[in-house]
Amino acid sequence: MDIEQINANVSVVLVETSHPGNIGAAARAMKNMGLSKLKLVRPEEFPHEKAIFRAASAADVVESAETYDRLEDAIGEAALVIGTSARGRRIPWPVVDPKQAAQEVLNVVAKPQPVAILFGRESKGLTNEELQQCHLHLHIPTSEVYSSLNLAMAVQVVAYELRLLSHEAVAPTADWDQPIATQSELDHLFTHLEQTLTDVGFHDPANPRQLLTRLRRLFLRARPDQMEVNILRGFLKAVNQSARNEGD
Repeated sequence: MDIEQINANVSVVLVETSHPGNIGAAARAMKNMGLSKLKLVRPEEFPHEKAIFRAASAADVVESAETYDRLEDAIGEAALVIGTSARGRRIPWPVVDPKQAAQEVLNVVAKPQPVAILFGRESKGLTNEELQQCHLHLHIPTSEVYSSLNLAMAVQVVAYELRLLSHEAVAPTADWDQPIATQSELDHLFTHLEQTLTDVGFHDPANPRQLLTRLRRLFLRARPDQMEVNILRGFLKAVNQSARNEGD
């Protein structure tokens, strides 16, 4: 697959980066591997000369970076969202290594549809709530003796596997009849589903018991297409109408 097609559809998203130099180093790692779409969610210091300095010849990646106040806005158009995570979570999520993640990315880019790869805070990574917005969690296997990776190193590993696979693999055939639902479309579905479950008495907001988290995991794992999401929302609308009629 042409690396330019990958570059056009893959965004690296850095969440609440605390040091501007890490933004520049991540941009340098991206450009080494042919990527240039950088998105920043609530960076603590940006723009900043340290980001440009650390980027070296990738200053153009830093200068063209888009900033967002909300993660949802940064990933809203993505059909696949992958979040990096160094540890297991209370509710397990589908986990891939960098090579597997690269294949998942190529499958979506072949359609072609956008992909977002999330990297969290230097000190504590992504929150549970942020990871629950991801289809897949990406874990980079490291030595138990010293498992810590800095931000730019993590970006480099993932970008390298993506570039390597783009040279080795034949692009998968885009044979699905409908585009995969975007993150924004799924968010609207989750909001509609939550309201419907509450209206019919199946969901108690005061005692959620991880219900919505598990349902979110179910739909993200299934990766519904846009028509399937529309069908589900049509069904929920019919349930809403039936509930209103019974209440009259």
